[in-house]
Amino acid sequence: MALLAGCGGGGGSPSSPSVSPAATPGTNTGASPAENVLAISVNRGPARSINLPFASITICAPGSTSNCQIVGGILVDTGSTGLRIVSSVLTTVTGLPQQNDASGNPIVECAQFADGFSWGPVKLADVKMAGEQASSLPIQIIGDPAFTAIPTNCSNTGRPRNSVSALGANGILGIGALLHDCGSACTVSSSPGIYYVCPPSGCQPVVRALADQLPNPVSLFANDNNGVLLQLPAVPPTGSASVDGALIFGIGTRGNNALGTAQVFTLNSSAQITTFYKGLTLAHSFFDSGSNALFFQDTSITACTSSTARGFYCPPSTQNLSATIQGANGMNANINFDVANADSLLQSGFTAFNNLGSPLSTSAAFDWGLPFFFGRNVFVAIQDASVTGAPAGPFIAF
Repeated sequence: MALLAGCGGGGGSPSSPSVSPAATPGTNTGASPAENVLAISVNRGPARSINLPFASITICAPGSTSNCQIVGGILVDTGSTGLRIVSSVLTTVTGLPQQNDASGNPIVECAQFADGFSWGPVKLADVKMAGEQASSLPIQIIGDPAFTAIPTNCSNTGRPRNSVSALGANGILGIGALLHDCGSACTVSSSPGIYYVCPPSGCQPVVRALADQLPNPVSLFANDNNGVLLQLPAVPPTGSASVDGALIFGIGTRGNNALGTAQVFTLNSSAQITTFYKGLTLAHSFFDSGSNALFFQDTSITACTSSTARGFYCPPSTQNLSATIQGANGMNANINFDVANADSLLQSGFTAFNNLGSPLSTSAAFDWGLPFFFGRNVFVAIQDASVTGAPAGPFIAF
């Protein structure tokens, strides 16, 4: 579910969101260790998905402790920024305030992903994850029935992802390396077509200040707000029925999220890294727990033709491959990975696989999807955040 590069640039030195006060990134005011650990699980989820990590979060009306709802089936996504919830799953929490422009007209977002878009208004909510809370957080309500007229310059961007079945989840928890979901590009021009103002006469693209964009929810925590650590155990080559892991908030703020000997790879202003694969330089690569496979272009690997595995690679035998990643700081690492026959894997009925591969339409990128995360402790530091003993974010480390 990676946001398109043009939507998440966030270059320059954006300030922290002003919708709610937050501590300086990297600080900790002494909450108990368990409060920064959110359980995650790779399972079928609400739409019978494969190879996607899900979590449960609590959505409340701002300032309320009773007008709340626990929502499960939320995709944990290091490839995007911001929280997005499908409208139909919000059955008990009510009255989330609408974000409006200065004239009182509602603000609506067209979030553009690599494989489609989601359309819905921006509203405010208190969001609780484990023992952490982001107050008055701008979130997108996908598929809100009050906003059914989708502008053509949004609907033309790809497949609509405006329902649970189309999205593959009840919502997306975007906890990637960028601080805002559009960044500086949307502060100077409406041409990215991400944010819209919707008066009765119709919706039009609009410029939005950083403080009004969807922020990385972690950045608004009082504690543990400089990044995350994603932990998933290793899985065998044949896959696993399901896998349980943890999303740990903060980097170097407690004993359970220390960097230790993890190697740090700094990212560019679009949260991208360079991958070298079979003589190609893929300068727009990224790490994305919301992608259910390793997405890369290799015409020498057979693509699947069956209806159950279409869109994946199906080599006659498992391919043992390798690539090298290079951070903006010049740090290099060789990554060995396997690509197995997806048709054979999916016949097992399992949901967690470390060797699923899929073709990518561009030769400029390598999408290091969920298979990369199995068996690793993967840190994602937020843009401009301070991490003790490491460069400022954005970076990834493992």
